[in-house]
Amino acid sequence: MIKERIQALRSLMLKRGIDCYLVPTADYHQSEYVGEYFKLRAFLSGFTGSAGTLVVTRKEAALWTDGRYFVQAAKELEGSGILLMKMGEEGVPTTEEYIEKNIPTDGCLGFDGRTVSAALGKTLEQCIKSKHGVIAWEEDLGDTVWPDRPKMSCEPVYRLEESYAGKSRKEKIKELRKEMEQRGAAVHILASLDDIAWLLNLRGNDIAYNPVFLSYAAVTKDKFVLFVQREAVEEGLRRELEEDGITCQSYFSVCQYADRLTAQEAVLLDEETVNYAIYQAVTGRFCRIIDDRNPTALKKAVKNETEIKNIKTAHIKDAVAVCRFLYWLSVRVGKERITELDAAAYIEKLRREDPDCLGLSFSTIAAYGANAAMCHYSPTEESDTEIRPEGFFLLDSGGQYWQGTTDITRTVAVGPLTREQKEHFTLVLKGNIRLAKARFRYGCCGANLDYLARGPLWEYGLDYNHGTGHGVGYLLNVHEGPNSIRWKVSSASGGNAVLEEGMLTSDEPGFYAEGKYGIRTENLLLCRKAEKTGYGQFMEFEPVTLVPIDTTAVLPEMMRGKEIQWLNEYHERVYRTIGPLLPEKEREWLRRATLPLKKEL
Repeated sequence: MIKERIQALRSLMLKRGIDCYLVPTADYHQSEYVGEYFKLRAFLSGFTGSAGTLVVTRKEAALWTDGRYFVQAAKELEGSGILLMKMGEEGVPTTEEYIEKNIPTDGCLGFDGRTVSAALGKTLEQCIKSKHGVIAWEEDLGDTVWPDRPKMSCEPVYRLEESYAGKSRKEKIKELRKEMEQRGAAVHILASLDDIAWLLNLRGNDIAYNPVFLSYAAVTKDKFVLFVQREAVEEGLRRELEEDGITCQSYFSVCQYADRLTAQEAVLLDEETVNYAIYQAVTGRFCRIIDDRNPTALKKAVKNETEIKNIKTAHIKDAVAVCRFLYWLSVRVGKERITELDAAAYIEKLRREDPDCLGLSFSTIAAYGANAAMCHYSPTEESDTEIRPEGFFLLDSGGQYWQGTTDITRTVAVGPLTREQKEHFTLVLKGNIRLAKARFRYGCCGANLDYLARGPLWEYGLDYNHGTGHGVGYLLNVHEGPNSIRWKVSSASGGNAVLEEGMLTSDEPGFYAEGKYGIRTENLLLCRKAEKTGYGQFMEFEPVTLVPIDTTAVLPEMMRGKEIQWLNEYHERVYRTIGPLLPEKEREWLRRATLPLKKEL
């Protein structure tokens, strides 16, 4: 079936005079997760991971994905004829290098300009320049080759009250206009959905797990235009927005708006998030472009005191659900048949029992044994595996609450472990603790701290093929920039921001033994100011995740005294905070799970 779909695309390419067609994993806003309508890459290739790029030429097809999905992609592409390109591996060309090599002289590169960022579009222009190539970006070939394509989502937009947001939309817009003035911008075009939702104190359901709505925004000194699907905004909310100076226009009219700008206007936009079609419309009017990170990105990442208070409440609610799940798992594995899908369904059920839970923050990763070696594996009917009383079970999950967004990973022993498994578990835990304990000068970025988490593994010649930490939104995207913790510094917008007080960042080192097991331990850390000395302002982290770490999988002799002390103090806090909120049996389980770890002398 995949071969037939690729051939159908090639036939259409031939009719359109296109030699090479690029299909990214993207919607019109460069969102990490995309709605069903935008999953053309998955439809054409059969690869279902959340990150990947498909390139189809007249003779072959290739798919690029990162280390999180190497194992999964190899399985899903098997028999398709599509080449797997493991990004970052030695000898593997980038998509741009591949296109430059394979496009013929005077050839045509095609893509839907709405699904490619302006930054990538400009890069693609350069990579075909030596071949005197041209770009066809104005048509989405997916509309023809995908006959039963799902409809574009149009879910209702809803309010986030100020008691949760901590600041009114009018205040936020006023601050944004000050930033625009400082940067010399007459117009600011926003395409990133989380920025728009945060700015307007609105949320939606157009993308699974991310409570955002399909929209664009254009801001000037005295006007604010929200480009949104009319059916998504009920009349009362529309009037409320108009009272705040916000006019709603058709979602699909943003390019016409950009095309009406005058050459004298300086336009602030982030070329990493604004799509190539909008960029073409703006440049076609000869406007001066100020390519810079959206001012809202940093404002959104630095949580205010109201948000911080709410976030701590959300994590207490979430910890109750996860602790109840871990108790349930501990008393059932080996006594009744439980599969990964059963586990994923049960943790979702427990979360949704809280009236403030609006859903999940991403697709639950419930992985037993070798499945956990695929670090972004999610169980399906075909892959669903029984959890047996031996080895490791990994659960990476999160919820969306009115009080904030959660993300937690726990790896637990569901039966006997080998010495090697315990060693790897302990090394991952050591990395998690070292990062959580970090004290650092203000001005440090995530790249400065990544070694703390990887160091214990690197000392043994081991590593994990993903970032150590990502920013987390407030009832928004579970992966939110600009803060991150990774040693491979991204050149993309906001790839390595200074860690500011109020930022929420994950701490999730891991280890993956392909075909055997996977381990990851994840807490969310709130960045706070520590002491200020003659050497400057120092910073530290406060864990907001409050769920025990499985000490039965730990080799205490591998731990430093201060690491054990940190773990014991953390577990004491977990029991003191969460214990009173649990039923008696779960509370007794938590008491045992948080007993102090002692180092053998």
